[in-house]
Amino acid sequence: MVHFGHANSLRQAKAMGDYLMVGVHSDAEVTEHKGPPVFTEEERYKMVRAIKWVDEVVEAAPYVTTLETLDKYGCDFCVHGDDITMTAEGVDTYHIVKAANRYKECQRTRGVSTTDLVGRMLLMTRTHFKTGKDEYSVDLPPEPSLEHGATAHSPWTGVTQFLPTTRQLIQFSSGRAPKPGDRVVYVAGAFDLFHVGHLDFLEKAAAEGDFLIVGLHTDPIVNRYKGYNYPIMNLHERTLSVLACRYVGEVVIGAPYAVTAELMDHFRVDVVCHGHTPVAEDVDGSDPYLEPKRRGKFKSLVSGNDMTTQKIVERIIEHRMEFMLRNQKKEKKELAAYEAFEKSKQTERADHAGDQ
Repeated sequence: MVHFGHANSLRQAKAMGDYLMVGVHSDAEVTEHKGPPVFTEEERYKMVRAIKWVDEVVEAAPYVTTLETLDKYGCDFCVHGDDITMTAEGVDTYHIVKAANRYKECQRTRGVSTTDLVGRMLLMTRTHFKTGKDEYSVDLPPEPSLEHGATAHSPWTGVTQFLPTTRQLIQFSSGRAPKPGDRVVYVAGAFDLFHVGHLDFLEKAAAEGDFLIVGLHTDPIVNRYKGYNYPIMNLHERTLSVLACRYVGEVVIGAPYAVTAELMDHFRVDVVCHGHTPVAEDVDGSDPYLEPKRRGKFKSLVSGNDMTTQKIVERIIEHRMEFMLRNQKKEKKELAAYEAFEKSKQTERADHAGDQ
């Protein structure tokens, strides 16, 4: 997948230099070393290009990064998160660039991974929802310590609780505001499991004006009109996903379902856009777009992309056993690597103590 955890790594990587090139692996490479990808390679190329910190994408980048690859694209060094990634044979994919001192590390975003998101879809869980008094809250209780033994999860992909902070929101925010005379565009929705369908719609919406504002509905509101265990990602996860998109100027966190006169006046909205997906009535049976339609400021857009969050979930369900095996193999491999890493650190500490 391409999620806000990846975007956060790219944000950190960009801060280490001046020009960020991102290598995206082919479907064949991902399938061989990690298991079946959720998004196709063409979808992933497009998604990564739309992340606002990315300058250029290298398609079908080799799974093991070599010095030849860095030199071919004029890269001074390679960046990856502080989690260990390995080939199908258990080899560190960055061992070559590490040995050549052309490797830097950024901090992995704790609490989100493709493995976890796939698990939410397969298990139809709702524990990630933010409801009741926590509907708009930022703070969450700390994650219990990781188990040990046969049921243990990978320390990188087994964590299911994302802890959002205001600092992360600021880091992802563009910091821009509409300039005097700018045409302000407003769209609203769930934007769950941010995908190419969302991306194409936002690109079209952004072209309708100068500054795009995205309103994100709360988890209970999304669940009311989507049902089942939707949204798959909670409000704060969806906020970071949308903020990472280069077409978005601002996000309204927990926007009202109905686009009100107050909202339009407050943000000086010139046009409200919606795609060709069905619009559920508000709780009182009214049209949530009644006010912008009354003002003559509503526009229906055709994105040209029929991808939906439901279709992403259907991909997972269709290949359920493949993804379950993928998750199990990946967690087992990463846990073994983590234990070996911890053991080597203990040995280093013991040797250091012996020297003293």
